[in-house]
Amino acid sequence: MQSHAKGLSLSYVLCGVGLAGWGLTIAPEALSTLRFGTLGLLQLPTQRTLLVCGVVALCTGVWGVVATPASRLQALRLGINVLGIVCSVLVWASMHQRLEVLGLLAQSLRLATPIALGALAGLLCERCGVVNIGIEGMMLTTACLGFTGALYTANAWIGVVAALLVGGVLAAGHATLTIHGKMDQIISGIVLNIFAVGITGFLRRAVLLQNPRSAPAVLPLWHIPLVSDIPGLGPIFFRHQPLVYSTWLLVLGVHILLFYTPWGLRTRAVGEHPRAADTLGVHVYTVRYGNVIASGILAGLGGAWFSLETVGTFDDMMTGGKGFIALAAMIFGKWRPLGAFGSALLFGFVDALQIKLQIAGVHIPYQFLSMAPYVVTMVVLAGLIGRAVPPAAVGQPYERST
Repeated sequence: MQSHAKGLSLSYVLCGVGLAGWGLTIAPEALSTLRFGTLGLLQLPTQRTLLVCGVVALCTGVWGVVATPASRLQALRLGINVLGIVCSVLVWASMHQRLEVLGLLAQSLRLATPIALGALAGLLCERCGVVNIGIEGMMLTTACLGFTGALYTANAWIGVVAALLVGGVLAAGHATLTIHGKMDQIISGIVLNIFAVGITGFLRRAVLLQNPRSAPAVLPLWHIPLVSDIPGLGPIFFRHQPLVYSTWLLVLGVHILLFYTPWGLRTRAVGEHPRAADTLGVHVYTVRYGNVIASGILAGLGGAWFSLETVGTFDDMMTGGKGFIALAAMIFGKWRPLGAFGSALLFGFVDALQIKLQIAGVHIPYQFLSMAPYVVTMVVLAGLIGRAVPPAAVGQPYERST
């Protein structure tokens, strides 16, 4: 653990040197303008802001190298450095132009939705001892079939229901293969992902592209009465589409169910020590089947977000690896719903930021900007999470003793 902390401290030192050096390349008179909706504008000197962020990162790094801080202070140092990097990028992107910050934050919440739903799906599975790397395939398939249902019924809500049902069916298949069939859980997830790519590509060409019907409207934008007009907070939190609000409620609901109900206790017991849980009368197979099917329904909701809440159509591979990023968010969040949601917000913010940078016309090829969420995923998994301990029985098939 100490070597990991020292490594992070050295990375903070390098980050501080890099930010300071970056600031020295910018003209001293350059100004950055951040717009906060109706709250007004904030003008900052670009060079001095970057230098301050660099010095703060350098100090936190040197502090960690000289004396290892307590674990709580480690998290504080990480937060300070992440905030410094974000501020530096925003200030640089808004140099000689205005950058809308409230819109960026609202977009971050929206883009975090499928990642949070996928993380909840993975969490439900792994908390009961079943690995599910097929979340990406589930979301892709439900995005396709959910849109198909909405197309034929001219009703986006029916498409959402279809996506939930398809997700449940796919998860039931995964559960049958891994729980009763004792199939390797990783292999089952890979098969599911490969199947999703093939079946959705076929359906798009054979059915969707040949269909004369017009695409259904996306799910409506809901402005929450009274609170949506609050300056600053209203545009960020209370002007979204229904699946965004549903995700927030699901995160809170899963957290309460997992840690404050008998069902959650049984789920965690099955994921940690299924033999002991079985001895105490918990039906291991029932708990695992229920959780895996519920995870498929959540993945189905995430798939519906892509085709029915965002663009109102379906394209090949439109999930773009968000199911795999969701698994990273689950691990980064230490298999806890609130932690996973916080991780999803981080990845959503990076995704929203790279879109905003493309719109701002920064002199970086858009291919590199589009890589940002995936690069952050690798960095998080490789160097920031420290020791992440999964449930003890995850990935292990269970055979009841006779």
